[in-house]
Amino acid sequence: MMKTRKKIAKNIMKILDTHKVNCMQVKDIMVQPHRIDKSDTISHALDLMEKKNTKRLLVVHSDQVLGILTMRSLTEQLGTRKKLSKPASSLHVATAVSDNFVKVLPDTDVKDALTLMKKKGGVILVTDEGNVMGWVTPQEFMKINRFNGFVGEVMEKSPITISPLDRVSHARHLILDKNVGRLPVIENGKLVGIVAEDDIAFAMRSFRDLVAGNQQDSRIKNLLVGDIMTRNVISVYTNTPLSEAVQTMLEHDIGGVPVLDLEEELVGFLARRNIINTIAE
Repeated sequence: MMKTRKKIAKNIMKILDTHKVNCMQVKDIMVQPHRIDKSDTISHALDLMEKKNTKRLLVVHSDQVLGILTMRSLTEQLGTRKKLSKPASSLHVATAVSDNFVKVLPDTDVKDALTLMKKKGGVILVTDEGNVMGWVTPQEFMKINRFNGFVGEVMEKSPITISPLDRVSHARHLILDKNVGRLPVIENGKLVGIVAEDDIAFAMRSFRDLVAGNQQDSRIKNLLVGDIMTRNVISVYTNTPLSEAVQTMLEHDIGGVPVLDLEEELVGFLARRNIINTIAE
């Protein structure tokens, strides 16, 4: 009888939580974006991202919103060969602005905003009479939802991997071409690290600043994944509760985690997009 009552109470709480989320508007969950002017340098933008612990900035000029600056757009811009000889301190934010956002009103239902994010990607920019009130990123949706099931049920089962001996330029191409934010690094069949787009962006900035322009073409071949990857990888297992994995990602502010089986072999990857799709479904 006691177990039955606990189960009923748990189900009621789940129903109430779901109803609460369905009644929410984006103004209830939005957060304030950090801003940067289009005339600022990419080097300054990276410093600001590191200081504020964020992977995206709102790009403005004369109180007008121009777009979003993301680690993905910085990774793309800093690795562009025709501009490789220029240091990041001479490249301006305007060259890397992304339009990967959707504008909504403050009273837009959270579930409608979620549908837009699933369809369009990017962030939800909350505006009222032309003024930016805030924005909603995948993290905000992850924070307000409860999750059932296990990681193995929603993970990507064929993750794209890379070797520590691969060039950073190759990792950059994979991230851009395959539209992923991070790559598990495999050596001798074992997970030994992970390389993310921000690792590449910061590495490319350092490379530009330290290597003379006339030497960059020849020396960029020496920049390897093993030199910049994170070695202490945060990972989960196929039988890890999804709620626990989401909490881990939120606590460590990471966009995805490798998934291992009980033999410690890499069998999948859990990314924010998998979680957004799960919430939407």
